[in-house]
Amino acid sequence: MNRREATLLLVALAAVPCAARAQQAAKIPRVGYLASNLAGSGPTHLQEAFLQGLRDLDYIDGRNIVIEYRDAQGKLETLPTRAAELVALKVDVIFAPGTQHALAAQQATKTIPIVFADIADPMARGLVTSLARPGGNITGLANLQTELVGKWLELLKQALPRLNHVAFLWEPTYLPERAQRDLKERAEAAAKATGVRLEFVAVRTPDDFDRAFSDMMRTRADAVIVWGGVMFIYERRRIAELAAKNQLPGAYTMSEFVDAGGLMSYSPNIADNFRRAAGYVDKILKGAKPADLPVEQPTKFELVINLRTAKTLGLTIPPSVLHRADRLIE
Repeated sequence: MNRREATLLLVALAAVPCAARAQQAAKIPRVGYLASNLAGSGPTHLQEAFLQGLRDLDYIDGRNIVIEYRDAQGKLETLPTRAAELVALKVDVIFAPGTQHALAAQQATKTIPIVFADIADPMARGLVTSLARPGGNITGLANLQTELVGKWLELLKQALPRLNHVAFLWEPTYLPERAQRDLKERAEAAAKATGVRLEFVAVRTPDDFDRAFSDMMRTRADAVIVWGGVMFIYERRRIAELAAKNQLPGAYTMSEFVDAGGLMSYSPNIADNFRRAAGYVDKILKGAKPADLPVEQPTKFELVINLRTAKTLGLTIPPSVLHRADRLIE
């Protein structure tokens, strides 16, 4: 080997680490998206809100980030399997928006960071040790649903001055036992302060809804509060139809129920939570640890009223309530 060949060889060898570093720097991060039913009855605008949040931070799917979707397609019992698939892909972050999603992801991995966007009580679920310092590999945004019962009762009372008896349609298995007790105690205290009687009506499967509304009619409920998880979201049109059929004004935990025909909702803007969840993904991809990222509370709340439903129910919503609405469906 002559001197010129030796020099070229040394230059080539010196370039190898630089090329390796460049290749490593160009690695495109992968985000796992654990979904319930994107192609079915799941609210797709929430998915779009998350993607928009990423775009606002200059992440474009397929260009400088790759999103790996795993969808349970309405079969929530398969979420653990779908989560395990994302872990096998070695994604950099898993976006697991709701309670069942987050629990499935947490079961699948203790190391890959997980971000949630819509959980009523992440501490009660054992997902985080505290809101200020989550402590593990998971963090995100809570939705405060367990703290809004008083607001729903207040709105129903204003819309129905003669309100006396309210049914609380809920999904007990959505919360652990201690959290169930806390929610019931909070709801009963709010009912006492509002001057109404509260009746808890449990639903555990979709087959229970017809029976639940029959029970409400038998006990002569004046209105209903609807509180549940993913199953309730999937059944939102059926719930709204049953409420209308039985002439029951309803207050709901998400605006999606009002879009489906329910009377009114007061809730955090869940789409905003999904958008803000992208910020967690960004921070984690830049090196932050979920254990050090506090769980955030909602910053936007919205009152949505379906005036078509009010007319069908023969209700006149007072101007004082209408003026507070963020959106009216006419």
